[in-house]
Amino acid sequence: MTNYETLKKEIEALHDPYFEKPLSETKGLRKLVVGPTGVVNVEIALKYIDGAKEQAFRIELIKKVKVELGFPGIKMEFVINDYVPEGEKKINYIGIASGKGGVGKSTVTANLAYALTRIGKKVGIIDSDVYGASIADIYGIPDEKPTGTSEDLMVPPKSKGVEIISTRFFVEGDKPVMWRGPMLGKLLHSYFYGVEWDQAIDYVLIDLPPGTGDIALDIQKLAPQTKMIVVTTPHINASSVALKAGLGARQIGHEIVGVVENMSYYLNTCNNKRDYVFGTGGGKLVSQKLGVELITEIPLGLPVKGSLYEANEPTGKIYDDFAKRLIDLVE
Repeated sequence: MTNYETLKKEIEALHDPYFEKPLSETKGLRKLVVGPTGVVNVEIALKYIDGAKEQAFRIELIKKVKVELGFPGIKMEFVINDYVPEGEKKINYIGIASGKGGVGKSTVTANLAYALTRIGKKVGIIDSDVYGASIADIYGIPDEKPTGTSEDLMVPPKSKGVEIISTRFFVEGDKPVMWRGPMLGKLLHSYFYGVEWDQAIDYVLIDLPPGTGDIALDIQKLAPQTKMIVVTTPHINASSVALKAGLGARQIGHEIVGVVENMSYYLNTCNNKRDYVFGTGGGKLVSQKLGVELITEIPLGLPVKGSLYEANEPTGKIYDDFAKRLIDLVE
């Protein structure tokens, strides 16, 4: 039977089928243990997992270890590799979570993306709130359809400089989405691995659904490098659920960047004073308990036109400052 060093060298010579580089270069061999009975226990990091090429790689690995090198068995675990080849650009994945519906999470996602474009960033949005997809409507393109490439990748529609992929593009009108968990998992896989973003993309924002269920767990598997922003309102009912969402995200391995308090106050134009319609303190409470920054407090209101705030509006300026602070926190 082959010795440990030769085994390690042979496995590291295998190529990640997506990076098309040897594991030695991508640092794809994360764990290698040979048990007392000779069974090999290995953890491999690939650029993508759960795809057809991963299955081919599994077969190649089994053949290498058992047939060519003579080991009696192998146990394999595959994880996502965040290796960035030299010359390629790193994409910052930012999840926008709330735990609770109705706090304006999608509005925050859409306006943050638009603000990032105003300060020169290339941005995409994955609308993973499958049952309540609204990003395409906010951007005014609900009837758009992705186009395709020669490699069967989806090219996302674009509005106001933001690329968007959403279930809204694949569902007729007001027809409800009634899918079970496995279908959601396949859909999300296509959103992460089947989309051709602009080559210069800097940020991909992920509009998460309420709760801490299947989609949150799938995203941890598909894009474990995703950093999270937690959105709440000042009210205790929203903040208590937002805290759970933040703790849940941290528990499965995501870094929490900060907290956003939406609908913080209404600026009363009659007396130019703030009316705290939903109370106070929710955002501060969540940020303190998570040990992160309360990045911004966004007032209750409507844009002058449409659903997105422009830079010359007071709330648009708040979003621009929010975008700049996000860049400081993640880059």
